[in-house]
Amino acid sequence: MKSISSQLSGVLLVAAGVVAGAFPVSDLQAQTRDIKIGAPLALTGPLADEAKKQDVVWKMWLEKVNAAGGINVGGTKSKVQLVQYDYQSDGQRAAQLAEKLITDDKVDFLLSPFGSGHTKIVATIATRYETPVIACAASSESVFDQSSKFLYGTLSPNVGLFGPMIKHFREKLPSLKRVAVLGRDDVFPKATAQGISAAAKAAGLDVYYDQLYAVGTMDHSASLSAIKRGNPDWVYVTGYTQDLILARKQMQDLGVKAPIITMLAGPAYKEYIDGLGNLANGVTSSSWWHQATSYKGVGVWPTTEAFYSEFVAREKSDPDYVHASCAAATVLLQDAIERAASVDRKKVNEALAKTDISTFYGPIKFSPNGMNQPRDLPIIQVQDKAVKVLAPSDIKNGEMALIK
Repeated sequence: MKSISSQLSGVLLVAAGVVAGAFPVSDLQAQTRDIKIGAPLALTGPLADEAKKQDVVWKMWLEKVNAAGGINVGGTKSKVQLVQYDYQSDGQRAAQLAEKLITDDKVDFLLSPFGSGHTKIVATIATRYETPVIACAASSESVFDQSSKFLYGTLSPNVGLFGPMIKHFREKLPSLKRVAVLGRDDVFPKATAQGISAAAKAAGLDVYYDQLYAVGTMDHSASLSAIKRGNPDWVYVTGYTQDLILARKQMQDLGVKAPIITMLAGPAYKEYIDGLGNLANGVTSSSWWHQATSYKGVGVWPTTEAFYSEFVAREKSDPDYVHASCAAATVLLQDAIERAASVDRKKVNEALAKTDISTFYGPIKFSPNGMNQPRDLPIIQVQDKAVKVLAPSDIKNGEMALIK
């Protein structure tokens, strides 16, 4: 059987120069070499759409940092290399590649892949080697269970998705009562399905349907038929982009209707709207960020507008919360290295734990478990194939429309 290194394909090294010195190194040696950041990414497979968003913004950051001479490490600038491998959306492979990045490629720090499940896998490996890892696309509290003292996440906990949404929807539909929940049986989608179910029940709503579907499910007809028979006021479906496109199409085919249809986190993605066209209209969701915000702070993008403008100029499309959160992860790591005045993992880890900064993405300050602190999150809706922010009031740019 071939070794994992001989099986690897699609490796990408984005280099600023030749690495000098052995590993580990002193801070003085670090001033003569590049800083290496490892990133296992699902560039192929079911999570490829999401992983490519991470890839785009990490390279945006890398180019800006290196164009400015690198990261300031105790008064001397060190350029940065980003070492990436495609783990093909396979969790076991993600673990293998995370270990390879640390032990063979000698990276200093890790950026985590998309999703709570794969973040947990990579964080387990990183903890073994006491390597700080920044997660930008994991919001399930079960991932941040305090077993790792080296994992930090830029997304706020899932709890911020539920209460504000229930309150807002009740105001818009006072007769709201019957709720159906269908969730993907995977870490983040399962957690959000269970979270909305519990929150809705606590609010006195009738959650008459509450089921999970297996990863890879291509036929939701049984679940959707059961939901249809219950005459729902609100249908809430969780999963990843392709799951949700499929579920929405099958709802249409089976005649499943409700005044409120929520999908997490589909409407936050351009791919979802492009994949559904007019069928995306009216679908609601929650998001961790939107370009309508006006944050200012540290890093290569001093304002929300600065990040948004650069992204649009480069990609010819709007960024979503995954883009923003993952860009913020690199801003966070750079800030921690500069505050630590070192690339020593333990010193940088201590700086990460003490983080209390504002960025173009919003505030970043960690709870004891390593998650960004809780806050109310934007509620969004697709209207005329564009995303409108319904709440909170300080950033809203649209009013909710019920589905007829």
